[in-house]
Order: sequence, then structure tokens, then C-alpha cells
Amino acid sequence: MAPSATQTVTVPVLPSSIKLNPTGTGQYKELAATKYDVEVETGKKDYAAAKYANYLPTWNPEQKYPPLQPFEHYEHGKDADPSYPDLLPEGVVTVTHLTPSIGTEVRGIQLSTLSSAGKDQLARLVAERKVVAFRDQDFADLPIDAALEYGGYFGRHHIHPTSGSPEGFPEIHLVHRGAGDRGAEEFFKARTSSVAWHSDVSYEQQPPGTTFLYILDKPETGGDTLFVDAVEAYNRLSPAFQQRLHGLRATHSGIEQVNASAARGGVKRRDPVVNEHPIVRTHPVTGQKALYVNPQFTRDIVGLKKEESDALLKFLYDHLAYGADFQARVKWGEGTVVVWDNRVTQHSALVDWKSGQRRHLARITPQAERPFETPFEG
Repeated sequence: MAPSATQTVTVPVLPSSIKLNPTGTGQYKELAATKYDVEVETGKKDYAAAKYANYLPTWNPEQKYPPLQPFEHYEHGKDADPSYPDLLPEGVVTVTHLTPSIGTEVRGIQLSTLSSAGKDQLARLVAERKVVAFRDQDFADLPIDAALEYGGYFGRHHIHPTSGSPEGFPEIHLVHRGAGDRGAEEFFKARTSSVAWHSDVSYEQQPPGTTFLYILDKPETGGDTLFVDAVEAYNRLSPAFQQRLHGLRATHSGIEQVNASAARGGVKRRDPVVNEHPIVRTHPVTGQKALYVNPQFTRDIVGLKKEESDALLKFLYDHLAYGADFQARVKWGEGTVVVWDNRVTQHSALVDWKSGQRRHLARITPQAERPFETPFEG
């Protein structure tokens, strides 16, 4: 029986005429789950079943939400003991830094068991190291409502306007390429690279801060995620250039994302928004300044003519994208939970794995404060 207008849409497969994840710039990005063949994902045809069927994406057209309202965000990282006694107890955990400025791997502690003090320290460590991969975690095995309760400690849950989510849990953003998905092959007929740097939903008035992404199902190899340190990117600029950026604001738009969803028959949970944010924002815990523009959602610089805005934004995008000496690459393993700070990083998924293998992750996206700028220090 065909689903009624009030039922959750779960199974229609995208026709070949619909491009995979179109965005305003036409880039392939880790934006949302794709629709899939339910017989494939439940193991009834050709492939093994998805490991976490409770996390398979749904798109419910009845999910409609009013505009997001401002809220007072409390930043728990301010309360943290900087020696990390609860998060990184001496003699218990193994800590490996991926690069000098960004990226750390931690083994030996279960995130799910952290006390409030440990969670405070987690927020601070992630603010300082930008992205931290916790290995051998049981997070994906928690009931979804328990995972959401955990993530809610770090801020108000963001409900994505267009992405697939588990049945009954719109706060979970899913990244899902089903078994047998050949969309990447079509994509690479028109594009040379899948790299698409972005900071998640930066168009919101209060974009995300401490963010969680955990693996559910992975290809044999590939599908890594790149991260760039937007603080170090700012620090590499000359003082004169830094000073010129201070005081400038850029618009961030969610319109193109919603239009892309509509083009492929997807959902629209809220009307799209456009917000202005400072190009240089300050982290409330570390006081560090970071570049805050990205090619997925930033559209122009307020007060500049188009040619001026385009030229300056291109320089900043290129500076972030080519900065391999302030980037980290995270390789996913079974049980990995990656926690990063969206305020001071950008990231990009890599679409490089063997076509047809499943890749399935879940994201919890607590919102943080409205971006703010502190004066240039020289």
C-alpha cells in the first residue's frame, strides 16, 4: 500500500535525474542521508542488513516547526578543570595528537560514563584541540533518547530543516549512503573532487558548538573526514590583514539547502533563514579568534561590492582549503565517536570508498551562542 500523506516516507529511491545532494555551489557534501531501497537495507536483497536499523533515515512531511527562537546558551567548557582529571585520568587513557594544532585520538575512556565534570572537560578539550576522535565507544548502542539526553548537556538540539532522521527522533541528523548506492559514480562524471568545506548550518542565528558524529556502518576503507583549524588559519594571516577582517560581517544562507531538498522531493521542516555573522569570531572558552566563512553557506560580505566580496571570500576559502599544515584527517573505525567544535573548525567528508558499500553515521548537533567578535589585539 502506498504511504498516506501523514506517514513517514522511508523507501523511495532517487531517480537518476536527481543529482546527489545538490547545493548552492553544486558540491557533493556530507549534508544529509539519501533515500534508499528498504529491501537492501533490511538484508532482504543482495546485501547484509544495516547494523543499526533503528538509525535508518526517514523523511516525515508532517514534521513542521516554527522559526528558531533565541536562547541563552550556557558554555560548560568554562567550568572545566584544564588538567582533565575526569576525562583523561592518568594511567587510564591513551592520548595521541594527530597534528600540533588540531586533532587528537583518545582511547581508554567511555564517553557514555562521563560525569558532569567529565562532560565539562570534554567541551574544553574539544575547544582547544578542535576535533577529538574517541575510539571503541558504546555510544551507538545507547537508546537514541539516551544519546540525545547526553548531547543535550552541551546545548539546545538543532533539528535540521531537510535531512533524514530516525523514526521519531528529528533531532538526529543522519549521514547515510545505502548499500548499492551508485550516486558517487554519477557525481564524478561531472566533478573532479568531493571535497566541500563547511561549518554545519552556519546560517542559523545560533550555529552549533560542541558536535557529535558517531559511526554506525562503514565501508571497508575510505570515507574519512577532513577538518581544518580555523583558529590557526586566522593566526597565519598578517596583522594588517587580520585587522582588515575585523568588523566585517558576512551573510550565511539556508535557502539553497532547502531548495535542493525541494528539488529532490525532500522535506522542509522550517522556512529557510539568512543571518549575518562576523568573519572573525571569538571562542567563549579559549578566547581564540577563528575565521568564520565557508563556501557552502556564506554568500557575501556586508557592505562590499560583489567583485570585492567575491575576491576576499575566495582568498579566505582557498586559504582554509589549501592549509594542509593546519588540517587533520580522521579515519573512522568501529565504535568511533568524533567530537568537534563547529565554531573553530570546518570539515569535509571524502567520497572515495568502493562504490556500493554502505556508509552510515549519526550526528547530534547542540546549538551554541550567537557568534561574536572581540576587538583586534594586533
